[in-house]
Amino acid sequence: MELQMDLHFEKNRPFDVIALGRVGIDMYANDVNCPMEEIRSFSPHIGGSPANIAIGTARLGLKTGFIGKIAPDGFGRFIISRFQQAGIDTRGIVYDKTGANTQIAVSEILSPEKANIIFYRDRVADLNLEPNDVSESYIAQAKILMISGTALAGSPSREAVFVAIEYAIKHNVRIMMDIDYRPFTWKSREETAVYYNLACEKCEILLGTREEFNMIEGIVCPGNRDDQRTADRLFREKAKVIVVKHGKAGSVGFQADGARYPGCIYPARVINTFGAGDSYAASFISGLLDGCRVDECMKRGAAASSIVISRNDCSDSMPTRAEREEYMAAHEAVQGE
Repeated sequence: MELQMDLHFEKNRPFDVIALGRVGIDMYANDVNCPMEEIRSFSPHIGGSPANIAIGTARLGLKTGFIGKIAPDGFGRFIISRFQQAGIDTRGIVYDKTGANTQIAVSEILSPEKANIIFYRDRVADLNLEPNDVSESYIAQAKILMISGTALAGSPSREAVFVAIEYAIKHNVRIMMDIDYRPFTWKSREETAVYYNLACEKCEILLGTREEFNMIEGIVCPGNRDDQRTADRLFREKAKVIVVKHGKAGSVGFQADGARYPGCIYPARVINTFGAGDSYAASFISGLLDGCRVDECMKRGAAASSIVISRNDCSDSMPTRAEREEYMAAHEAVQGE
């Protein structure tokens, strides 16, 4: 399938994708289907949406880099080690010098339908990423800059994001944003909507849930719940491709040329839904760089999501290309919108 949209990727770049933003530690319970007070042990994994996406793209064979800030402690060393084991370039990661902490998230899986995460995000290092920490020459080496909305939640990280965006525009790097809205990281819905909209105006590829797009449109288009109307508004800016995800109901993809694609879902034995969107984004990126149409990119993303939710953690469950293709061959996708 050929890519049928005005979305050109530069060739002969050292990196297929460079992700920027939140990275931390996820402590996943080794005991599932039980409450926190009965859990006997946890296992550490890389966490944070852009970090998970980076591991996902690396597993799929894409040359991947990362820009972020971590604490100079054992957790920071853990992150660097796991990234390097995954084949991710870590030269864009800097150590915090203010005493800030690396984010920790602790999971509790009560059932396939109910799971909780306790986030520790007070004085976190990732939100201390400064504009001077972002290298123009590093971003210039990428085909895609992948930003996460959580990095917009505080200064100086949000300023660093906009600096990175300007570098990407200058060097013809395509910009993608995974909305990754976490309400507890923001002060108000108004602040959230303002900065998300400013970033969306600069991005060519946007992925998010219907609920996340509702939040973005809370000021500029209050009350809208229509996917097509959302896409049409964003296409008036720089957006070329938009995917609105609806969980079990699948997803809907849009192109600026008017094309609309209903997404599909794959069957899965659900254990843990955390990371489904990150695996979707990683496979969607790989599909775009393979030259696939948007509907094929969405199909690959749906398959990757089903693989991850059938496992107990997030980043370490990201599938390889071979695993994803085998899953798609063995299971029948269900079309839905």
